[in-house]
Amino acid sequence: MSTVRIGFVGAGGIAQAHWDALSKIEGVALVAFCDIEASRAEAAAARFGATAYTDYETMLLEQPMDALYVCVPPHAHGGVEELAAQKGIHLFVEKPVARSLERARQIEAAIQKAGILSSVGYHFRYYGATERARERLQGLPIGMAIGYWHGGMPGVPWWRQHALSGGQLVEQTTHIVDLARYLVGEVAEVHAYFAHGVVPLPYPDGDVSEAGVVALRFATGAVGVITNTCMLNAPGEVALKIYTPDRILEVGWGKLIETEANRREEYTSRDNPYLNEDRAFIEAIRTGDRSLIRAPYSDAVRTLAVTLAADESARIGKPVRVAD
Repeated sequence: MSTVRIGFVGAGGIAQAHWDALSKIEGVALVAFCDIEASRAEAAAARFGATAYTDYETMLLEQPMDALYVCVPPHAHGGVEELAAQKGIHLFVEKPVARSLERARQIEAAIQKAGILSSVGYHFRYYGATERARERLQGLPIGMAIGYWHGGMPGVPWWRQHALSGGQLVEQTTHIVDLARYLVGEVAEVHAYFAHGVVPLPYPDGDVSEAGVVALRFATGAVGVITNTCMLNAPGEVALKIYTPDRILEVGWGKLIETEANRREEYTSRDNPYLNEDRAFIEAIRTGDRSLIRAPYSDAVRTLAVTLAADESARIGKPVRVAD
């Protein structure tokens, strides 16, 4: 088995989740780490016997690698994906893939031109519970979906700035939007309202909304609502509920609750979605089987388009059609 050499741009929390997962996969070598904070890159490099960088161009010039993980905030996708694509390096990009649709499409074009493999970190797609839900929904008419991401505010400063993160819907609740697309279908139009300045948030330097409600019209004609809030100081909830005439399915953190007239069943997959998505990416590199990847870059761009349309709708106070 040939070794798959992997580099990282970004060495924050989500990158560490991938390091832990990749270290469990045979035949994988983490060879280089780049971060604007040298200490973080150096700590990662020391852990894996790799090389640390603070400049991704230098890293890609000096370090041979088969794949690159890009784990940076939405606003920080400055050109690393295009350079990696030009060099024939396969890409794993954490969500959301960019801060603007224009930027995402530039990266998408580079990936398609190079013909490399791509995967995006929509890990909810890789839970066994999610796959079970897809199987149980086969052939059933879906009329409605209700999703929610209710919790507190992450502590990283960039997340609190709308210009940098896009706010909770774009950066975090994107997982629920993507899950809705994966299980229900494409979203054609959205109409959103955000609460801003109604409840004081713990970080005075932030300007993101503290809550939001998005109504969705799917291409199938089904409708949905997704709500989010980052104002909670108590435990929240994260899930998507899907309604059919005879069956309701609720999908969350590796759990599926299925309800019918005289039956209620809970199923927990107890798997590691980060390991599942990383293993699928590595196996796709080894075999060339693109079908193993459940969230390629082009698909993730469509999720971004939904969240950005909702962000626009909240700003202008009108429904917005989702860009093709």
